[in-house]
Parts: sequence; C-alpha cells; structure tokens
Amino acid sequence: MRASLFVLTVALQLGSASAASASCIVDVTQQPLVMRVGKDEFRIVFGINGDQCRNSGCTGVIQYQAAWQTDEGFKRVDSKQLDYNIPGGANRSIVVDRSYFDTGEAKHSTEVVWVSVDDVSCSRP
Repeated sequence: MRASLFVLTVALQLGSASAASASCIVDVTQQPLVMRVGKDEFRIVFGINGDQCRNSGCTGVIQYQAAWQTDEGFKRVDSKQLDYNIPGGANRSIVVDRSYFDTGEAKHSTEVVWVSVDDVSCSRP
C-alpha cells in the first residue's frame, strides 16, 4: 500500500513538472511594422521574442486589431489572429500577415490608422 502511494505521489509530481514546462512566455519585440504593398494591400510584421523557446521551440497565436480608413472617410477596426512558430534552436522569429483593407476590391486608397496587439499565446510542440 505504501509503495502504491509513493508511486502515485511521484507520478503526480512528475505530471505537474511536465505541465509547468509545457507552458512558455513570449512577447512582441516592438510595435508592428506596417508596409504598404498597394492601394489597399498591406503586410503587417510582428517580431516575437521567446527566450524559453530555444530548446524545443514554441508556437502560438497573436490576436491583434487593425484600424483603417478609406480615402472617402469610411472607418473600420478588424480583429485578426495570426499563427506563429519559433523553431527549436532560436529564441526569436518574425511573422507577417497579408491584409487587404477596403470596402471594394482596390476601389479606394486605404490608410492603416493603428495596429494594437491584444494577446499573444504560447505553447510548446
């Protein structure tokens, strides 16, 4: 009975340790970089720093919002999600989102007013 209790206690402790090591923390290194490609087409670039990712890598999702407006004054805020991956052996990465902001395919010139990061999740593969 004592041996069974000891094995159960050790298994629970090992399970807790592996669950704790499965989580990770990353952050966005700076404000997202917005690059214009066309009248209404943009690339939004996020730099990701994850010091804990060097050994086994990390994956996750960046949730962000982008406010934009057309040259005619139409304004909108889009909420988006973007997957990222930091490979094993690295502690930094970048991810690029391809975005079109317009009310009708390239009928307007569009400006990105601001981009804000709401949340960055992280898990280990």
